[in-house]
Amino acid sequence: MNPHQVIDIFKRNAILDEATADELLNEAINSGHSIDDIMADQGIISPEVFAQAIANELGVDAVDLSTFEPVPALLHLVPSGMARLHEVFPVTASGNVITVALANPLDTQALDDLRFTLNREITQVVAPRLQVEELIKKYYGDEETSMEDVLKQLDDTTVTEVLEDNEEFNAAAAAAEANATPIIRYVDLILDRAVQAQASDIHFEPFEKEFKIRYRVDGALYEMEPPPRHLALPVISRIKVLANLNIAERRVPQDGRIQRTVGGKTIDLRVSTLPTQFGESVVLRVLDRSAVKLDLETLQMPKEIYEFILEVIEKPNGIFIVTGPTGSGKTTTLYACLNKINTIDSKLLTAEDPVEYEIDGIMQVPINDAIGMTFSRVLRAFLRQDPDRIMIGETRDLDTAQIAIQASLTGHLVFTTLHTNDSTGAVSRLVDMGVEPFMISASLEGVLAQRLVRRICSKCKTAYEPQESVLSQLGLSLYDIGDKTFYFGKGCTECNHTGYKGRKGLYELLKLSDPIRMMINDRAPGVVLRQKAMELGMSTLRADGLRCIFDGITTIEEVLKYT
Repeated sequence: MNPHQVIDIFKRNAILDEATADELLNEAINSGHSIDDIMADQGIISPEVFAQAIANELGVDAVDLSTFEPVPALLHLVPSGMARLHEVFPVTASGNVITVALANPLDTQALDDLRFTLNREITQVVAPRLQVEELIKKYYGDEETSMEDVLKQLDDTTVTEVLEDNEEFNAAAAAAEANATPIIRYVDLILDRAVQAQASDIHFEPFEKEFKIRYRVDGALYEMEPPPRHLALPVISRIKVLANLNIAERRVPQDGRIQRTVGGKTIDLRVSTLPTQFGESVVLRVLDRSAVKLDLETLQMPKEIYEFILEVIEKPNGIFIVTGPTGSGKTTTLYACLNKINTIDSKLLTAEDPVEYEIDGIMQVPINDAIGMTFSRVLRAFLRQDPDRIMIGETRDLDTAQIAIQASLTGHLVFTTLHTNDSTGAVSRLVDMGVEPFMISASLEGVLAQRLVRRICSKCKTAYEPQESVLSQLGLSLYDIGDKTFYFGKGCTECNHTGYKGRKGLYELLKLSDPIRMMINDRAPGVVLRQKAMELGMSTLRADGLRCIFDGITTIEEVLKYT
């Protein structure tokens, strides 16, 4: 349930005063707990009174379902996959009208989906959320069952074969298939499952003889039960319908966005299509704001790096660069920095391609090369908007780099990212772009390089003795490790038998001290710069990785893979 909506309703009806409302809203946003649970736990409003207040607002009846027992015919009206996906339970049915109770009664999208999919009139009653969830669990079984139901239904459905290389592609037939009830349910379930598994990406991949669907969780890809090959076209068409993309255009890449509510949370899905030999490949990036903690403290950086960043982000001018490959958490680190300095007395502007998470109080501008909205053009406009701090999603060319440096020298603090392997590599990359070394040394304050390694699952964490050959790859001997303990994850249901659950950042910080600035001015090679930085006390990614191994956070294999 959207806590903002709920608080607005309760304030409007004078059930809550301003101070209590603000306190409850902050707790709901920071804790991630449901607003009705928080109010019940604090003894403010019981679940029954809460349901009645929401029902009054919606102009519908409130009901008590604690002893409700539905007749079997009623359950068949709403398929199990749909009941679980939209968290909806049928209460009564008459003629063409079905009356339902929703776990999130404010979810109008779910009601619209039900009307469309079931082709019936849907009316609503409001019951306490836990009662609705309990009924769904009791009468509709678990998620696995519903996925099997949908696949069985899909096998029974004859899906029109559309030749992949047929030039007379029938867009109307494809749209009809995409809007068939089993396809809608199947795609909804895939998206729901991915969000619940905290996947960062969903891949739909058509091959000659099979159609693969894979999730990326904690940086690793896992394949789900593959659907029949002939479903590739309707499933991909369904995603394109949801993202408002052109179904008939299958020869060029397209980008779009899907916004949906899953379990009371609003999830953004960034959609990218790519024409391949056997049809379109589609990748969905899952942007779940509640799953990302945009706080510097939660990133668990080494103490000295954390303190340096706190110092840098309060500076009046200069450039702070975060480097690392795609998917190493650079944007999350920069968002956490911005969040820390997002106060009423400073103007923050960001240029991003695309905007991933919307943050209140920050002006965020999406880059669009197709219409000439490039980083350099947006950045020039930024300087006329009287900003204090500027974030540039990525410095890709000389033009952007020069304007960023100019901005930093004229009294702005600039944050940006670069794709380099280590912290000193950022200096070499800027010089390669054509930036004058004296400009770099005058404006750069620090470079943070980072990687994400998987954490060992706490439930199946097991100690073991590593082999000497593996230790030698880390540059260690048995003598070096002494009595230190090493761990790995055996694999359990909690971590999906992978041995890993969650991720942890490894960090390497290059501070721009006077000796480093002089070396940059003298165009010293990256290797020499790195050597000097290490002499001056810089801890490398590998060293931070070893610390995480010795602390039992990650495994030797993960550190070798990423550093």
